[in-house]
Amino acid sequence: MALPRVNAVIVGSGAGGGVVFAELARAGLSVVCLEKGRWHSPFEERKDDLVNQRNSALGVAYGPDEKKNPRVFVDVEGRERVVYPRQGEYSPNASCVGGGTYSYGAQAWRYMPQDFRMRSTYGAIPGSTLDDWPISYDDMEPYYERAEYEIGVSGDVEPNPFKGPRKKPLPMPPMTPKSLEYEILRPAALRFGLHPFDTPLLINSVPYNGRSACMRIRWCVGFGCETGAKNGTHNTVIPRALATGNAWLRTECKVREILVDGHGRATGVAYFDENDRLQEQPADVVIVSAGATESARLLLLSKSRLHPNGLGNRCDWVGRNLNGHTYTGAVGFFERETYDDLGPGACISICDYNHGTPGFIGGGMLANEFIRLPTQFAGMQPPGTPSWDKGHKDFMRRYYRRHIVVVGPTQDLPTWDGRVQLDPKVKDHWGVPVLRISGDNHPRTRETANRQAERAEAWLKEAGASFVDQRRAGRGVSGHQHQSGTCRMGRDPKTSVVDAACRIHDVPNVFVIDASVHVTNGGFNPALTIFANAYRASEQLVTAWKGGGLRG
Repeated sequence: MALPRVNAVIVGSGAGGGVVFAELARAGLSVVCLEKGRWHSPFEERKDDLVNQRNSALGVAYGPDEKKNPRVFVDVEGRERVVYPRQGEYSPNASCVGGGTYSYGAQAWRYMPQDFRMRSTYGAIPGSTLDDWPISYDDMEPYYERAEYEIGVSGDVEPNPFKGPRKKPLPMPPMTPKSLEYEILRPAALRFGLHPFDTPLLINSVPYNGRSACMRIRWCVGFGCETGAKNGTHNTVIPRALATGNAWLRTECKVREILVDGHGRATGVAYFDENDRLQEQPADVVIVSAGATESARLLLLSKSRLHPNGLGNRCDWVGRNLNGHTYTGAVGFFERETYDDLGPGACISICDYNHGTPGFIGGGMLANEFIRLPTQFAGMQPPGTPSWDKGHKDFMRRYYRRHIVVVGPTQDLPTWDGRVQLDPKVKDHWGVPVLRISGDNHPRTRETANRQAERAEAWLKEAGASFVDQRRAGRGVSGHQHQSGTCRMGRDPKTSVVDAACRIHDVPNVFVIDASVHVTNGGFNPALTIFANAYRASEQLVTAWKGGGLRG
């Protein structure tokens, strides 16, 4: 039986799709959101150190399904192999209602004004596709504020002199009491002349919008929150969308392709439902919000007579410029207790090194890390430490409660060859070609990232670490939880996939609204920017709808 036509269908319910779902429904449009994963309940949360989204030694807790969703990974030497969600090369992101916002660390960063003007700031970089965004920080500022207040952010960024202009403080104060790591790192940063401040978090420090305050446990990043204090789309905007009566959320639905008519205009999507039956959802507008890897895949799969290379891919830009962040830092080992078991852990940051270092391109914030579970700390031991037996146990006993990690995301320089494609041979459970991930990070990115590791080491030594082990940059394309760039936003259809409104240049009623459209990814976790841009793009989409330009 044919499904009734709706005004809009959204693919994905994460930071981008969840916001669009709520905004279109609140504007009176009929909206269906298709989510590949399921809706997890806070009551089923189990804290398994080996099965979560950050440490997936025995599997990912929130999807995608291990058996149904292989990918192909090609390393920098050209060797390829089939990989699965529990493996790092897969570049996994959670596949459930809320997407990555269900289990993320929930850092809530605004990009800096320079992050929207990287080409203008640093010039053309050989071997990189570095460019400016077609919008500015000032264009985004009101939507950053809206995301901070509607989703909910705690912290105190006022001591950060490098931030962009803002009209309001964050809606919630920082977590109290301060953790022991905060008390150790802050005076050391001040002695260095740095500007430390309380990390902004999409976590309630006090009761907010009907949800409780954080209970400060160690199992946060990589896990769902059983009290609802961690704010994602699953417990904020999606319930608001459903309450309108205009919105329907369908889970365990795998979208196969975007359907188009003889004029190249989208008519809806074809998808496999929870029983693997092929369905078609007719819609006036299609919004793709499946994350930078899967959004690009869906566009590439959507081939037709007028779009033989996939939607938006007339100039071969879909899937290009895949980037995330190159994470570097240092582990400091102390002769005093540094651990107080006060979650979520990440609480103090500096932005002194995001821009402005002569000879380097960009940079990134540095912060203390979320609480390291024992199994994670076991992989942080410096070279020469025994990996088993009594020597290993002695090191764990001595330093698990006496170490601090300072780490940060260096802004990657996008490249033409960092990309996702459709693999010509491997198919998923539904018989659909899987992603093929390939490329390398730029050597100038590695230079900047390694400079950040040296700065992290210096901070830890000033804080009293007796010895420090740097975590330096490796090679390979970066497209993990911070994946971005594959459906770049721009003014020129020859060098981008979508326009400044996130609409595909040559398809009038298909939008991509997630981190795929990021031209660059900042030196920060991108979640708040995805939320903010989704509010901005939704507003423009609703305006276009009311003007009649999107109706079939």
